[in-house]
Amino acid sequence: MSNVVIVDAVRSPIGRRGGGLSTMHPAELLGTVQKALVERTGIDPNVIDQVVGGCVSQVGEQSFNVTRTAWLAAGLPMATAATTIDTQCGSSQQATNLATSLVAAGVIDVAVACGVEIMSRIPIGINSSKKLGLGVPIPKTYFDQYEMTSQFEGAERIAEKWGISREDTDAFGLRSQQYAARAWAEGRFDGQYIEVDAPDVDEEGKPTGTTHRVSRDEGIRESTLEKLASLKAVLDRNPAVHTAGNSSQISDGASAVLMMTEEKANALGLTPRARIVDTCLVGVDPILMLTGPIDATQRLLKRSGLKIGDIDTFEINEAFASVVLAWQKEVGADPEKTNPNGGAIALGHPLGGTGGFLLTKALYELERTGGRYGLVSMCCGGGLGTGTLIERL
Repeated sequence: MSNVVIVDAVRSPIGRRGGGLSTMHPAELLGTVQKALVERTGIDPNVIDQVVGGCVSQVGEQSFNVTRTAWLAAGLPMATAATTIDTQCGSSQQATNLATSLVAAGVIDVAVACGVEIMSRIPIGINSSKKLGLGVPIPKTYFDQYEMTSQFEGAERIAEKWGISREDTDAFGLRSQQYAARAWAEGRFDGQYIEVDAPDVDEEGKPTGTTHRVSRDEGIRESTLEKLASLKAVLDRNPAVHTAGNSSQISDGASAVLMMTEEKANALGLTPRARIVDTCLVGVDPILMLTGPIDATQRLLKRSGLKIGDIDTFEINEAFASVVLAWQKEVGADPEKTNPNGGAIALGHPLGGTGGFLLTKALYELERTGGRYGLVSMCCGGGLGTGTLIERL
């Protein structure tokens, strides 16, 4: 099979709920990022064979194959095929993994993997809401097999199982904010994001004809351990360790990654920046639900023959602080190599777009530090874990 390489990766800033990106149609934002990827690399978009995108809440503005709609709305070639997938929070990372498989198998030579979620406009869970009158996604037979839990409940049970305290989760939440602020102050995100012009709207939500520029991640907040400790836990249970200060933020954003065979990159005169070493998608206990990064990491290391100490940077999605802390305890990863520029607690988690964000961050961090290997993993609703192992070239 051919080596699959990453030529470029780009993201929008991550907008906070009701923030700068909330006035954009999701397909418009994703199309803006897709087009930026083409323009930055200078690739002829006609040589891109397929676009694979991730999106979780595929209803309303995010329905009707939003990946394809975005591509066409951006004025990109109509002959390019596009697919939108839902692997819950890991959707755009799994889009990257599926694109990797297509390229490696020789089905196509060039792919774009991407993802989007504008949670300000399409709230999380709205596609499963009883208010739609379309029924519920979980049949009664499911309950004969498993208890149905929420992601918050799963995160709390993980904290219990791995002995993670409220003090631990608050400290991790503060670290995320501090590291993200440091990353912006030191220019660590330079080059990996584009500035986005979003429409201004009036009180009725109608465009005014003017725009505003979104040029920075909006979720970063100054905080202290004392302030975090004062926040009320989300769940009414004892113990309960997760609050709005140590859990991921409702966010808006889009990301995209350009991938191809190494031979095709050479033929097109493009410089590969990283090689996809391996990918995986694992199934885990749907009651704990969020332990997927543990199994995904173990599988990637076993298949590659690498040790945990061989990995130079980790991007593990901060859905909840306990997810990353339990993962660290289980796999023995160096905390200083884990989310070194902050994660979803500080920057935000635009669901279907986050996997591409994490891959973009990992690529740029390897280049900044001169590291060789990066590992990206995410927990997913329903008990899944995505995994991608990359090697800087």
